[in-house]
Amino acid sequence: MSHSEITSARFLMLQTLSAPAMDTDEDSYAAFLDLFNDTNTSDTSYVVNENVKICSKQVVNQFGARIIPVFYYVNFLLSYLGNGLVLLIIYKYEKLSTVTNIFLLNLVLSNLLFAGSLPFWAAYHQREWIFGKALCKMVSSAYFIGFYSSILFLTLLTFDRYLAVVHAIAAAKSRKRAYAVVASVTVWCVSVVASVKELVLQNVWDSPFNGLVCEETGYSDSVMNMWRLVSYYQQFLLFFLLPLFMVMYCYVSITVRILSTRMKEKCRAIKLIFVIVFTFFVCWTPYNIVVLLQAVQISSPTEDDDSCSERLTYALYVTRNIAYLYCCISPVFYTFVGKKFQSHFKRLMVKNIPCLKRHMSPSSYSTRSTSQRTPHSAYEY
Repeated sequence: MSHSEITSARFLMLQTLSAPAMDTDEDSYAAFLDLFNDTNTSDTSYVVNENVKICSKQVVNQFGARIIPVFYYVNFLLSYLGNGLVLLIIYKYEKLSTVTNIFLLNLVLSNLLFAGSLPFWAAYHQREWIFGKALCKMVSSAYFIGFYSSILFLTLLTFDRYLAVVHAIAAAKSRKRAYAVVASVTVWCVSVVASVKELVLQNVWDSPFNGLVCEETGYSDSVMNMWRLVSYYQQFLLFFLLPLFMVMYCYVSITVRILSTRMKEKCRAIKLIFVIVFTFFVCWTPYNIVVLLQAVQISSPTEDDDSCSERLTYALYVTRNIAYLYCCISPVFYTFVGKKFQSHFKRLMVKNIPCLKRHMSPSSYSTRSTSQRTPHSAYEY
């Protein structure tokens, strides 16, 4: 440390302490001036001979401030439009006595809960956290509860379709309303428990670079890194690998079952299954690979590891929004690809926009077209 740097540090001390010093006796103030004017720098025990890197990440934060709010607002609008439409159709034309509709309702609610937090994060990326400590904890918790429950309800819907198609006779006895309620409550409980960390650790503090920030804080770096590792591996194992394997297994089994029957429009059903699995994989895999890389970077640091690297942060921004987009389009796959919901949607459009009636055949939105009594009625394509 140079003499000028030490002098500057002492000048800061003088600025901080001179006001109370003026109120003391002259001897105390003279002693303080002697300390300030002392040029003896032989004691270097406090000097650290290494560069200290400050990770402000101003460039990547500016990128986030420009791009992320747009994605969040678009995701918010699309999610409320798509999920709200599904909610309206379930309310007007469906009953909550079926297992599929109970799962669909919970999926819609989880998507709406998740999407409801996005405008807060969009405003946060644009400037700073202006909503206070309580909302920091609440919005963070709602964000993760909705995010995790959405993934689990998508997996549960897939598993339910697997039971209805592959094990239709046996599932007819077990697929009761009580089963759907218990399964839904379990999903919500798991999601809440997985998000408790956010409620405890999220806090608002004043960053010298970014103003008020809503982030995990309050403990030492080692403790915070441990909790980040728990979050990363929890996300990758419980909310990605497990759902991915279940979705792939269920849809492969459904495809084999469909191929072994004389089900009409067999090719269309298989194509839609492929689209669902492919979209799930494309949307979720890049984000979870980045999450895994972050976990590896924290758990296995190296001397030449650039802790201020912005590449993972850029990748996280991009891949996370692709994953979020799936929460908006998932209702399309699980509702409007089915003939029954297509018919409900057309009936809703004809009722509210009468001029469309001349462009649709009566059979396309009649109630008779929605009552299919085949073993595969829960998997209508």
